[in-house]
Amino acid sequence: MVHEVEDSIMQEARQTNTSFLRQFTQIAATLFVTAMFVLSCSSEEKQRAEAINENDSLPFLQSYGISTLISDSGVIRYKIIAEQWDIYNTTNPPLWTFVKGIFMEKFDSTFHVDWYVQSDTAYCHNQKLWELRGRVNIRNQEGTVFTSEELFWDMDKHEMYSNMFMTIRKPNEFLQGYNFRSNEQMTRYTVTNANAETPIKNDSKATESDTTATRPAPTKNRQS
Repeated sequence: MVHEVEDSIMQEARQTNTSFLRQFTQIAATLFVTAMFVLSCSSEEKQRAEAINENDSLPFLQSYGISTLISDSGVIRYKIIAEQWDIYNTTNPPLWTFVKGIFMEKFDSTFHVDWYVQSDTAYCHNQKLWELRGRVNIRNQEGTVFTSEELFWDMDKHEMYSNMFMTIRKPNEFLQGYNFRSNEQMTRYTVTNANAETPIKNDSKATESDTTATRPAPTKNRQS
């Protein structure tokens, strides 16, 4: 009788183990199939996303050998000369790029040139914020020359600025420093951590260092 009970218990245990193994195998198989499905979907989504990004990275319009005038509200604001001009209208905000350099002239309301600038590359964000990079060289109507590796022109705020090292050269003065800020005409500007050199008699130089230096450029009357 005892052996029969033991045999019955062992048989039930084997059946229980077999049932458990069968359920475990089914669960494991289900999890494996689910994991493979998720990985497959993720891979497809990634490929789809990469394809979309690749399309978005293509310019809507690409032009070469450009020389054009840009107007705002019927008034000509500036002139652009560039070897290559790429326009992206799917980015947010829309973007213009000039990867092979740019030459630009800004005009005042009477179509006189306020300044002209050259740089290795340029970007225009939403036709409002210009970003000039690489050997930026700008000259205003008074003959003052500004050089830096970076310059921004905010057309909404009507200001120019750069946080990188800036040099300002005039016939009778040389100024250099950081955190350059200027009005849109490049006639009034400030530089922090500035170092200025001004020639005096006997070709000697007087040097001064200030935390902040303000150098308003002289104005001159124009003749129409």
